[in-house]
Amino acid sequence: MILRCGTRTLDLSYPNVMGVLNVTPDSFSDGGRFSALDDGLKQAERMLAEGAHIIDVGGESTRPGATQVGTQEELDRVIPMVEAISSRLDVCISVDTSSPEVITNAARAGANMLNDVRALQREGAVQAAAATDLPVCLMHMQGQPDTMQNNPNYHQVFDDVYVFLAKRIQACSQAGIDLSRMLVDPGFGFGKSLDHNLTLLAKLEKLKTLRVPVLVGLSRKSMIGAILKSDAGDRPVDDRLFGSVSAAVIAAMNGAHIVRVHDVKETADALKVVAAVKRLSD
Repeated sequence: MILRCGTRTLDLSYPNVMGVLNVTPDSFSDGGRFSALDDGLKQAERMLAEGAHIIDVGGESTRPGATQVGTQEELDRVIPMVEAISSRLDVCISVDTSSPEVITNAARAGANMLNDVRALQREGAVQAAAATDLPVCLMHMQGQPDTMQNNPNYHQVFDDVYVFLAKRIQACSQAGIDLSRMLVDPGFGFGKSLDHNLTLLAKLEKLKTLRVPVLVGLSRKSMIGAILKSDAGDRPVDDRLFGSVSAAVIAAMNGAHIVRVHDVKETADALKVVAAVKRLSD
C-alpha cells in the first residue's frame, strides 16, 4: 500500500489526510481566504502541522453552480502556490485540476499528485497526465459543476458510478497510465442527491474490487448540512465540523485510503483512532 508520488511516497496502509487549499475567490467554503500567496503558504504550513499528509491545491471552484475558469487564470493561481509549497514544506502536493496545461506545468513546479474531478476526460488531459508519471485520482461527476445538481438521476447510483470508474481506469491504462498510479473518488456531492451520497458512503467498501486506492471528499458538503438540518434549514457551511468528521470516520472504516478535508486537526485525530482499530481488526 505504498503510493509512489514522484519523489515522494505515501503509506496508504492507514487513512491519509488531504488538506484542502483553495486558491480561488469563489469556493463554497473558503473562497478568497487563501488566494494570496503568503496566506496560502501559511495555511499549508498550518495543515501540515495539524497532521495533513497531502496538500491539495485548487485554482478552479467546482462547487454546484460554479463557472469554468480560463486556463491562464488557473495557471496564475496554482503554479506559484505549488512552487512556494514545494520549495518550503516537506509534504506531498496534489493539484486539483482538469486542464492539461495545468497538469503539465504543475508537475514541473513540484506537484506530486493529480486530482481531477472530470477523470481526465478533457481533450489532452489523459495524455498530459500520462507524461508526468504522477499518480492521478479519477472522480465521478454527473454533468458539469454549473448544472450537476439539477435533478441528478441514476439507474442504480453505486453501480453507475462503479461502471464509470472502471471505464476510466481502462481508458487511462490504454493511454499508458499504470494501475499503480491510479486512485478513484466516487464524487460525493457532484451530481448526487442526499440519498445518492448516503448510498455511496454505505457501499464504499465495494470499490476495493477496482484494485486501486479510494479517495473521498465529504468535508462541509451540502449532504452534511442536509443531514444536520433544523427548523431553520440546512446547517450552515461553517457549522458542519462534527458531521464532516463523522462522515470521514465512516468512509475510512469503509475502506477510504485518503480523506480530503478542510478541518485537518480534528479529522486527523479521529482517523488515528480508526487506524488503531483497523490495525487490530486486519
